[in-house]
Amino acid sequence: MPNFTTSDGLSLHYTDEGTGLPVLCLAGLTRTGADFDYMAPHLSGIRLIRLDYRGRGQSDWDPNWQNYALPIECRDVLELLDHLNLEAVAIIGTSRGGLNAMGLAATAPERLLGVALNDIGPELDPAGLDGIMTHLGRNPAAGGHEHIAAALPMVLKGFKGVPASRWLEEAHKHYTTLDGKLQITYDPHLRDAVEASGDIPDLWPFFDALAGKPLLCLRGAGSDLLSARTFVAMQERNPEMLAVTVAGRGHIPFLDEPESLQGLHAWLEQLQ
Repeated sequence: MPNFTTSDGLSLHYTDEGTGLPVLCLAGLTRTGADFDYMAPHLSGIRLIRLDYRGRGQSDWDPNWQNYALPIECRDVLELLDHLNLEAVAIIGTSRGGLNAMGLAATAPERLLGVALNDIGPELDPAGLDGIMTHLGRNPAAGGHEHIAAALPMVLKGFKGVPASRWLEEAHKHYTTLDGKLQITYDPHLRDAVEASGDIPDLWPFFDALAGKPLLCLRGAGSDLLSARTFVAMQERNPEMLAVTVAGRGHIPFLDEPESLQGLHAWLEQLQ
């Protein structure tokens, strides 16, 4: 499986499939490139690249957990592009990945062809942040994948009509088994990094940096992180943005819903 070495010596895992328009997928805070498994079969004519951030998935954990920070992750993205000899890419950014995309728009706009934001914007609802912190960096106390799958619909209340088989797939994606116990697929010190990051700065200037580039924002209708108010404000701020609400989904849409795919295809048409 492909890896590259960052300027500070970590081995980061990525996948690189297909040919055509280069599209880089950046996952959420604790997630991996597997987040895009549901979407991938529905997109054609693109080169789909997925990165596991440092400390997540198959990438190395950082001995200095303070490096689990957006500026460092943006630097890793740019080093991956250099490794792949890519001058610019389009980015599909889910949650944390969208924050990284906005950061890159502000600091390295020439490397971005366009951005699709999956349930993220320049204002983060405190309710959603509180929900993330309840489980961040903690292994399940007991039970197996089936136990996690049964609990997910009760924890993620913004989701409706999701079959049990999909929740089981999610459980297997985001928890591994070690010595008979479930383990998270990321460095638990990620919690320390988030707690130490302090107050969230004003992200609107970072969002404004996306102006002039093909832009899509997907919002789960039941999202507790991207509020309906912020979603409307984003559309007012950037009238060119494609804005799509995904019914029956909270934070985050799976990206294979009809609304998500319709939005992604429209965005890719703008890029191509």
